[in-house]
Amino acid sequence: MTKHVTPLLDQDSAFLSSAAVAAALAGVSIETLNSRCFCISLDPRALRQALESTLGQPGLFELVQQRCPYLFAAHPVFLAPAHLQRMAQVVRAVESVIALPAYREEVLARSPAIARHEPGGAKGVFFGYDFHVTEGAFGLIEINSNAGGAMLNAALARAQHACCPAIEQLLPPALRAETLETGIIAMFQREWALSGRQRPLRSIAIVDEAPQQQYLYPEFLLFQQLFQRHGLQAVIADPGELSLRDGRLWHGELAIDLVYNRLTDFALAAPANATLRQAYLEHATLLTPHPQAHALHADKRNLALLCDARQLQALGVPQATQELLLAAIPHTEVVTPANAERLWRERKRLFFKPSAGFGSRAAYRGDKLTQRVWQEIRAGDYVAQALVLPGQRVMSREAPALKFDVRDYAYDGVVQWVAARLYQGQTTNFRTPGGGFAPVYPGPLPPAPVL
Repeated sequence: MTKHVTPLLDQDSAFLSSAAVAAALAGVSIETLNSRCFCISLDPRALRQALESTLGQPGLFELVQQRCPYLFAAHPVFLAPAHLQRMAQVVRAVESVIALPAYREEVLARSPAIARHEPGGAKGVFFGYDFHVTEGAFGLIEINSNAGGAMLNAALARAQHACCPAIEQLLPPALRAETLETGIIAMFQREWALSGRQRPLRSIAIVDEAPQQQYLYPEFLLFQQLFQRHGLQAVIADPGELSLRDGRLWHGELAIDLVYNRLTDFALAAPANATLRQAYLEHATLLTPHPQAHALHADKRNLALLCDARQLQALGVPQATQELLLAAIPHTEVVTPANAERLWRERKRLFFKPSAGFGSRAAYRGDKLTQRVWQEIRAGDYVAQALVLPGQRVMSREAPALKFDVRDYAYDGVVQWVAARLYQGQTTNFRTPGGGFAPVYPGPLPPAPVL
């Protein structure tokens, strides 16, 4: 770092006091850190230990290397503390609008019928608020209702290495990863308490379609081990392995108290999910996140509502909250026959996403559109969002910069963790050499004014 970030630090700066180095860093911009600081690195030996020894999953490091080699980026992303604070404010603002009866009535009226089913008290775990943030731009680009990666980021936090005193001060201690894991357990226990059930939470099923074939299967193993370390029986299951009898959901001979839902069939409409759907409707298990959580938070059409001044006013949103949301959410509108010609003309400054999309699938930058894809967008259920360029992180002097977005993991309006995802291409993909999840560190504060 001492040779790469700023001329204020010379070759001998590693021997300066931490205070002296920190003082020099105080004048370094966030973009300079993201383009020229290479001294915090992912330590593969520490990552192996975090995945296998600390978290108790022998062989998981090799599984990650084989299954998803571009899951973890080598360097962190730096963000200004003010941006981190603003993201937390936006999360709270969105949650305050979602809590309004008028908002819920409007959104649920156009949602699948199952979204109007009372979910039994559960709020929904692991909302992901995704932002594009640079020194000159800021935008909440989408909200996800079953955001993956939290346990992977806990492991990643344990595997960072800094090679100079100033940057080492920015490294969060490993205890923060333990705090995140403790918070995850508390979140699931809170979901159980909100359901009103009197007996203790004893069992959890982590459910996804063909889970062992999922790209993030290693994370399912980490969740299973975390739950077991805290005295909970935990299984990883395909929905077809579940059965319903005696008013309870079962996996073999294990009665399932709570389902941690990783399915992307958000309305549980597929025939393969019929048992889980019935169990949810009959309150035979607690499902989180659930169809209502997706409808209220993650349907992309909601962004069009949340950035519409007229609709916010009609919903009774306080003026300060309106101003915050209008400044933070890029203009978004539903693609309709009435506006299609205008959106095609304006496509170069727009991004198009399916309303019920996930994982960046079938999402397109407007300047990359072909006529064939545009016809699919017109015929489909899409939104058009004003383009906010992502940040960039240079990973080495020899390689081109990677793009990044920033994800706030949140529960009940509170940010639990912040992570970046580095990539090349139109959207995040975990297929980019050198890319993947990266920790986010608050950059140094600007220098204090001289009095």
